[in-house]
Amino acid sequence: MTTSTGSGKEDIVEKTIGVLGKWQILVCLAIFLVKFPVAWHQLNIVFEAPPAQFTCANISAELCSEECHEHVFNRSIFAETLITQFDLVCGRAYIAHMAQTITMLGILFGNLVFGYLSDRFGRKNPLVWAVILQFLSGVAAAFMPWLPLVLLMRFLSAMATGGTMVTSFVLVMELIGTKWRTTIGIMYQIPFDFGHLSLAFFGYLIRDWRYLQAAISAPSLLLIAYYWVLPESPRWLMTVGKTHQAVAVLERGAKCNDLPIDSIKQDVEEFAQKSDLKNRSGGQGGNALDLIKTPVIRVYTICICFNWLVCGLCFFGVAQYIGRLGGNIFINVAISGVIQIPGTFFALWSLEALGRRNSLILANVVAGVSVLLIGVVPDDPTWLKPSLSFVGILGMAVCFPTVYIYSGELFPTLIRNIGVGTSSMCARIGSMTAPFVAGLSTVAPWVPTLIFGIMPLVGAVLCLKLPETLNCKLPDTIEEAEKYATNKTKSNGNSNEMFDRRE
Repeated sequence: MTTSTGSGKEDIVEKTIGVLGKWQILVCLAIFLVKFPVAWHQLNIVFEAPPAQFTCANISAELCSEECHEHVFNRSIFAETLITQFDLVCGRAYIAHMAQTITMLGILFGNLVFGYLSDRFGRKNPLVWAVILQFLSGVAAAFMPWLPLVLLMRFLSAMATGGTMVTSFVLVMELIGTKWRTTIGIMYQIPFDFGHLSLAFFGYLIRDWRYLQAAISAPSLLLIAYYWVLPESPRWLMTVGKTHQAVAVLERGAKCNDLPIDSIKQDVEEFAQKSDLKNRSGGQGGNALDLIKTPVIRVYTICICFNWLVCGLCFFGVAQYIGRLGGNIFINVAISGVIQIPGTFFALWSLEALGRRNSLILANVVAGVSVLLIGVVPDDPTWLKPSLSFVGILGMAVCFPTVYIYSGELFPTLIRNIGVGTSSMCARIGSMTAPFVAGLSTVAPWVPTLIFGIMPLVGAVLCLKLPETLNCKLPDTIEEAEKYATNKTKSNGNSNEMFDRRE
């Protein structure tokens, strides 16, 4: 049950515990639970700060005029929200949008901070720290009496959420064999989809934002059990020289998978010696400037970064915009969560059947056209606009896993990590901008749909400048990528098949 890595060398983890066995499946199922709070904390703004109908307490004064000092809110659907409690209307309406931007900024910081911590202290411990911070700050946000403290706690809980995202994903990928990494990497999104769906039920049952915030934060307390349940990444342990601990983890996994353990200690020690010699011989890695130095890689960077930006902007923007459409907000959010599940499975099929580039183009076009139509179709029947928004969410549900896999294959080995990390940061920039774009519906209802619709279409056009990477031998260096592009362009004028096909 062994395979080889892309460099042609035998993978020590796959050799000892197999590509995918009972042990990896059990560990992955446990880790997947963390994706529920990820969805809850990223999307709770839909129910914690929905659009509010209000009038002026002084009936003779105009809304938002200097004479209107107090507002009376319609509480028929929600008993209390951030908007009603802190009077976030008129000149203070931007603060409600800023609350979600702060959340996404926290996730960005969490990705960076816990990404560093996971390299320094391992995968498991930073994941546990993030879960603890998520619980404490999330519950604290529900009971803060002042808005600035609420926003601070939301930032910390979002930073913890970003930490759980990066550490859990890395741990999963380092335990799974190469053959199954793409499939498991996409399936990793399924719990997020169920988290999105379950948020609608939480929102329906709990109509006060404080109790809702506490309810979605409390389950993180159970995840502290990760400290005793999850293994440390054997790859990380070997990388930092903790071979005895790595052997213990691998032997436990091999036993669970009914594989022999007799030679594991010797194999790990030999691997450690070879790795030590390799590290001493050294090699210069890439840096962020390499993403824009050469013409081909510069095109890759611009195109894939824009598509990541589209994913963050349009997914979270449309998800929030759904709360502003007609119909039942709880049903709308629930359906938008359900629709992502077939979207994720479609991505599994299309990535192999249609390829990476065509899958991304198709998903962008579907999302863009459907959202554009929201701005031009009539309000009656009332189900039409929400239905189009669900199709847009479906398209984005395909875009997210596709662009992640695509960007990982697009950049040469030398700059792959920095390329994926930099481009995925653009999704956070998009998600931070999303609430303000969705809020433009108060200026003109068609403005958000125009922006959310055009951006994916532009992303689809930019994909035409990218090569297909399905079943291709990926370049290891920037020079190889530039050479492949130049040769293909000279030979047939087509840059769409830029990498050598694997035979």
